[in-house]
Order: sequence, then structure tokens, then C-alpha cells
Amino acid sequence: MKRFNYFWLKFVKVKVENPVALRFILEDELYLLGTDKALYEKRAISQPIIEETSLEIKTQAAAPIIEEPKPEMETQPVNFNYLGQNLKSFLILVHYPELEFIADAHLTALQNILKRKEFDINDVAILNMATYNAIKLEELTNFFKPTRLLVLGQPALPQEIAPLVLNIPKSLNGYTALYSFGFNEMMDSTDNKKAFWEQMKSL
Repeated sequence: MKRFNYFWLKFVKVKVENPVALRFILEDELYLLGTDKALYEKRAISQPIIEETSLEIKTQAAAPIIEEPKPEMETQPVNFNYLGQNLKSFLILVHYPELEFIADAHLTALQNILKRKEFDINDVAILNMATYNAIKLEELTNFFKPTRLLVLGQPALPQEIAPLVLNIPKSLNGYTALYSFGFNEMMDSTDNKKAFWEQMKSL
């Protein structure tokens, strides 16, 4: 019976993954030839156990992004175009949308008023706010450094100026400001002229 089993294995193709399993298929003992024994012993050798080793993955932290400081935009000072030389730091604001400075008739009237105060055109700076309607008061005072400020007409008021009462002088940061009528409002009104002159005398 043992010989039968051997020859049965020799000529019948049986695919067995593990030779140890043969004893469960065949109940009798098996005897192998020398040449076959070596073959089965090689198959019976257990596969080498590959130990898994943890791979240490080093992650390099991304370098922090350093934003270069943006250059500050420097505000260019406004180059004002004005009439006069501002020799006595007397700033006069007017509003004439269609003219460079002031209407000729109004300039003559203004010069006569200034003469009564012993000023001439070179002592003051006459600035047409129609050209500089977006200009703030601080920009004006930084440039002209006035000791007196005369605003002729509501349209000539600069941005961010403190509230002024018509024909009532007010001290503002080291200078005196007077808000009065524009010449268009005074030329045909004696009352407006008188109200303006009464305050102008003390300015």
C-alpha cells in the first residue's frame, strides 16, 4: 500500500502548496526517493519572514514666507497756484469756477479794502478754491501757514474746517478765521458790505 501511494504520487499530478498537507490527503506513510526528498524539503522551507520596519519620514517644515514691506506711498505736496506773495501770512479763499483767481472788479474792491488795513496784494495769498475743491484745511495751513484766514462765500470753505458762523471771527489753531459773504453777495448789497467791513477791521 505504501509503494502504491508513492507511485500514485509520482504519476498523478497533484498540486499541493505545502507538502505537510499531504498527510491529510493520504493516510498512509510516504517514503520519498532521494531526488524527490530534496525537492519537497525545499518547498517545506518556510518563507523568510520580512520584518516590517517603520520608515521614519522626516518632513521638513516649509520655510515661513516673509513678505517684503511695501514701500509707503509718499503724498506729494500740492503746488498751489495763487495770487500774491503771502508776505504777511494772510490767506484769502475765494471761489470762481471759470477764472484762474478772481474777477477783476472783485479784485479791485478787495484791494481797496486791504489798503484801508494797510495791506497790498503782495501781503496776501488769494487762492481760488474752485481749482482745489478736494483740498483739506490742514493741507492749506501746512502750506501757507496763515495768521489770518478770510473765506469769501460758502463755496470757498475748505474741507474739514471747523464750523464757522457768518461774520463772526474764530480762533483756529493759532490763526484767526473769518467766514463772510462772497463778492457776488456784497457788490449790490450795502448791508452785506457793512457787515463784512465791521468784522474785517478787526481781522
